[in-house]
Amino acid sequence: MKSVSKTRKRSETPRLNRDAWLDAAFKAVVDGGFDNVRVLVIADALGVTRGSFYWHFTDHAALISALLARWKSREIEIDEKLKSQSTSDPQADLLRLLDAALAHGGADLENIRFELALRGLGRRDAVVAKMLVEVDEMRMSLFQYKFMRLIGDAKAATELAALFYLAIVGSHQALSRPSSPPQVKEFLKDIIARYLIDRQMPAHKRS
Repeated sequence: MKSVSKTRKRSETPRLNRDAWLDAAFKAVVDGGFDNVRVLVIADALGVTRGSFYWHFTDHAALISALLARWKSREIEIDEKLKSQSTSDPQADLLRLLDAALAHGGADLENIRFELALRGLGRRDAVVAKMLVEVDEMRMSLFQYKFMRLIGDAKAATELAALFYLAIVGSHQALSRPSSPPQVKEFLKDIIARYLIDRQMPAHKRS
């Protein structure tokens, strides 16, 4: 009876759309890295047959390719949004950028873990490595732009942007741990803001 019930449940489940499969693959990466993305396991978790998968993707590689393309597209959207959020206060803009970069918990924590897994994949996949270089260059350009508005020195802005990015990447490592207490984020945010943003302001403008 269990087998019949399971079959009936699968046949009665509406065909999932493409994003449902990508969401499930994303969650699999967050939970166990890219090696954890298995079509049959995901299909079972979604309560559908493997046929639903082939309605949207030709094979496992196509699923991974679509997942990476969606991630990159969303990163470009985030970059454009952050760049457009420029005010008359470049220091406040950088602090908001830092806060967004160190967002912690829920979907933000999942995004951190996904990117860490993606960077692990990039160490053995040239295509992924190339994509990550493109995203890193895009982010560095944003950081340079923000620091340039703050200090007006191109060379120093480039150097500060590099240090800023390194600090964020290191912070992601700390924040990705399941046992990381909430105060860790505030500690990291405070020291990055103090040394890389606040101290770049002219003495008479420092808070």
